[in-house]
Amino acid sequence: MAPEHTFLFEKARKFCAYQERSIFDVKTKLISWNVSEKIISEIILQLKKEDFINEDRFALAYATGKLRNNKWGRNKITYALMQKQIPELTIQIALNSLDQEEYLNTLKSVLSSKKIDDDNEFRKNNKLVKFAQQKGFQPELAWKVIKGEI
Repeated sequence: MAPEHTFLFEKARKFCAYQERSIFDVKTKLISWNVSEKIISEIILQLKKEDFINEDRFALAYATGKLRNNKWGRNKITYALMQKQIPELTIQIALNSLDQEEYLNTLKSVLSSKKIDDDNEFRKNNKLVKFAQQKGFQPELAWKVIKGEI
């Protein structure tokens, strides 16, 4: 890497060391610093070589964080990772690595946190499932939890 790019590389390295980043995040940051495409490619290649960027690690950290902190379901996590241009296979591996028990407990807590005033049990449950869907959970899973099958 050219010596004049060392400063940019160090800045990018610090950006990646602070928290897990995707290639998309790093590229976006470098573009905001008005870095040319050629230099962006060099910096990203070097960051990958030194393991500052690892999309598998990023996807798992992102998925776990969104489940625990934001109480997001698989669908919403998948969509967010696709927005960050993470490969489909990497997304599936990260989602499959999520703890199933933790995932179900999160869904249960999302459902129990929602208060719906409706005397009609069916309408009430429908609204609960819709709420779970907005959080990214699969509707069939939400129904199973509501019916007490899980």
